[in-house]
Amino acid sequence: MKTTSPTRQATSHLTADEEALFKCETALELKDQSDVEGAQKAMRRLWRRVGERPDTEGLHPSVAADVLLTTGILTRWVGGRAKIKGAQEVAKNLITESITYYESVGDTERVGSARSEIAYCYWRDGELNEARIMLHQALDELPAQGNTRARALLHLIVVESSALQFDVASRLLHDNAVFFESVSNHSLKGSYHNELAIVLRNLSRSEPSRRDDLLLKALGEFEKADHHFGLAKNSDFRATVKNNVALILFNLSRFNEAQKYVIEAQRLMVKDRVRVAQFEETQAQIFIAENKLTDAESVIRQSIQAFEKSGRQGLLAEALITQGIALARLKQHERAQYTFERAIEVANQVGASNIAGLAALTMIEELDHLSRTTLQSSFERASEGLAKSLNHDLIVRFNAAANKVYASLNREEIPEDSAGVISTPCNFQEEVLKFEGTLIRLALAQANGSVTRAASLLSLSYQALAYIIGGRHKDLLKERSPVRRRRSHKKEMQSRQLR
Repeated sequence: MKTTSPTRQATSHLTADEEALFKCETALELKDQSDVEGAQKAMRRLWRRVGERPDTEGLHPSVAADVLLTTGILTRWVGGRAKIKGAQEVAKNLITESITYYESVGDTERVGSARSEIAYCYWRDGELNEARIMLHQALDELPAQGNTRARALLHLIVVESSALQFDVASRLLHDNAVFFESVSNHSLKGSYHNELAIVLRNLSRSEPSRRDDLLLKALGEFEKADHHFGLAKNSDFRATVKNNVALILFNLSRFNEAQKYVIEAQRLMVKDRVRVAQFEETQAQIFIAENKLTDAESVIRQSIQAFEKSGRQGLLAEALITQGIALARLKQHERAQYTFERAIEVANQVGASNIAGLAALTMIEELDHLSRTTLQSSFERASEGLAKSLNHDLIVRFNAAANKVYASLNREEIPEDSAGVISTPCNFQEEVLKFEGTLIRLALAQANGSVTRAASLLSLSYQALAYIIGGRHKDLLKERSPVRRRRSHKKEMQSRQLR
């Protein structure tokens, strides 16, 4: 149930400054409950809509700063949810102005708080380095305890996860576990457990030997997040958590349980067609895993219609990939290829190169009778789109796709009259060789330069990877960590005796 925003009658006894502060506090409380309409309504008379500056005339500088900060936060939040063009820039300007006011009254803590919020705007715009720098600066300005510091830490954790620095995010979460236990705000506590679960889920993709253990730990953290979001009366976040739980249960092949959680998520967000459509996509993925392909195609078709109607192109591209898989396994190959190609096109239109790359990779995996030209262009698109977002699972998938493409290359002969139409085998092999180098470079980076660990990520032996680097990718020799030679047992014993 949504909380009622303050009425004019309820605040008539307050001074202008007191009323403004009350409005800000109420709006942020409603934001914590994901009440978009209520949060905006709470700021009426001071602020009419996203894109406008609030009326701060006659307010004390510190109060004017709070109003600017609150409207900046709401602009960032509402603009991000509704995909309002330019909203993040407007939010940055409002929050920057609030910092000027806070500095004028010497409120260092609130400067840090505002800096944390503006950093999140940079994150929403994809400017991760700027966001990271500002958050570290904000944390230096904030006290060691309190909700404001908790928010800044959560923002930094989200930034590191978005940058695929899951080890860094994990360290931040574990180093601050005791601190978050002391936080009283249930929305913040829920967000902590939610982020920890997301990091564990992502780490499971890079550590196959610990996959199931990490996924089970993630389930436990999602359950804690759901508990706290329930206490915070945030049905929006609870629905997201339940959908995430369904995805983990799906990964653990616990399909019946996964379907139950998806249905719970849909029930919580029944009035939000776009959110329900996202959960329908999860449901379709589960149906595919259960080989209930007709059910999967029917459900994902509804999801696609909702995304088309709402204009959510990024979500549409992802749903088209799921539909393509269902169609391919229903042996509707032409429709499947068309759907994958449409997913690539839609993703590219909104700059989602990673989704376009995933669509291209999935098309190679799911369709066995693609032309050589299509295989080549798909592999190139996949390599370009996913080179910056690889994990162990994707590396394994790319290796399998490369083998499939090589097999096709060796199987097909090029007609003489087609030489000018498609790339030659030599050019294609050069392209694959280039991406092979990218895969190895990323694996070495994930393994901190260890050839042994990188080989494990690539499902190769140490000797095979060392041979490939030395023979085909000499430029990667410098990416390896120095070999640490072990001391002989005799020398080790002598050293211990000397100590």
